Order: sequence, then C-alpha cells, then structure tokens
Amino acid sequence: MSESMHILIVTAVAAERDAVLRGLGDASGDRFDVRSVGVGPAAAAAGTAMILAERSYDLVISAGIAGGFRGGAELGELVLADRIIAADLGAETPDGFESVDELGFGSAVVESDPVLLARCQEALQAAGLAVHTGPVLTLSTVTGTADTAELLSRRIPGALAEAMEGYGAAVAAQARSLPVLELRAISNHVGPRDRLAWRIKEALDALADASAALKGVFA
Repeated sequence: MSESMHILIVTAVAAERDAVLRGLGDASGDRFDVRSVGVGPAAAAAGTAMILAERSYDLVISAGIAGGFRGGAELGELVLADRIIAADLGAETPDGFESVDELGFGSAVVESDPVLLARCQEALQAAGLAVHTGPVLTLSTVTGTADTAELLSRRIPGALAEAMEGYGAAVAAQARSLPVLELRAISNHVGPRDRLAWRIKEALDALADASAALKGVFA
C-alpha cells in the first residue's frame, strides 16, 4: 500500500468516532479521516457522499458497534464484513421476502475488497483480537425479537452481525468507484432487546483496539 493512501472512516455516532480515534492515536488526521455521519442507512449514504465530494480518498470503512447473531460473533468480538447487505431492501410477497436483487431492481449487496479484507483480518488476528469474517446486515429497524433474528439467519446464512449504516456508506463509496470495508465490534446479541446485557463500553474498547491494530495495514 502507498503511504499516501487516504482512508475515510465513517461511524454513526460520536462515541464510535472517538473510539476509532483513540485507537488510531497519532495516525489520525494523517492517513485517516474519521467522521460521524448519523444513524441509519440514509444518513450514512448522504453523509459519506458529502465527505467524498470534499476531497479524494482511496478507501471507505464503515465502523462502529453492532448486534451479533448468536452462534457467530460473541460480545466484545470483532466482525469484518465480506458482504455488506441491505437486509430489508426489497418487497414482502405471499411467499416471503424478496430482495431487490430477486426483483430485478439493482442489488442489496456490496462486496468488500477481498485483498484489503484479508490484510485486515490478518492484522487483527496478529494483535490477538477475536475476529470473524462474514455477512454484515444493514437494517433501518433494529431486530427486537427472536423470531425476526431467526428469520434473518435463515434468509442470509452465515450472517454475523447487524447494524444500520454499512450499506449506506458502501453505496456512496461505490458511486465513487472506491473499495469499502465494514468493521463492527459486538455490543449485544441480535434479538430481544435486553439493555442490561449490552456491553457497549467493552465493544467500544474492542473497536479502539481494532483501529490500533489496523494502522499498519495501510502503511
């Protein structure tokens, strides 16, 4: 990778941005531009597109905390998306959900850059961090029941996490022909909302650790 590579990291909220900046340390502001752009796919798409119009970047990373599907990524662990999927972009039919891909109206899937993905995974593992690679879902409505969690798991086998911004940031990157990655630290399980069981601080700490480990990937 060239030392001049400039990377945009977008988060939903300031707490996630601050965790990334804490991990990057002195590297922030040099090769990394870290911004919070708001919650949800629309805010992520609009905010990322506006930033990308300001200057030239080489890579977009959507980063933050997320819910993890049981049996996949556990609390405090990390997920790198190999596919960023807008899981609720489509139509309900008598036979079930059909994605925009099945409807023929475009694609709800953005593939991560495989070379950068592999390098990031290796760096996180070398730092001793627990990291999983697989589909990360983008939803406008966070899952709140076991039935919905099970339905998503059946519809998208191997889904590891769900968040609300990845696909929005990814389509903005695509519009500029830029590679995209999504990094998530797991703060809770997907399903019934049990706020007492959430581990947001631990997830933000994991996000900071991951950001520190990834500094060398892009050097």
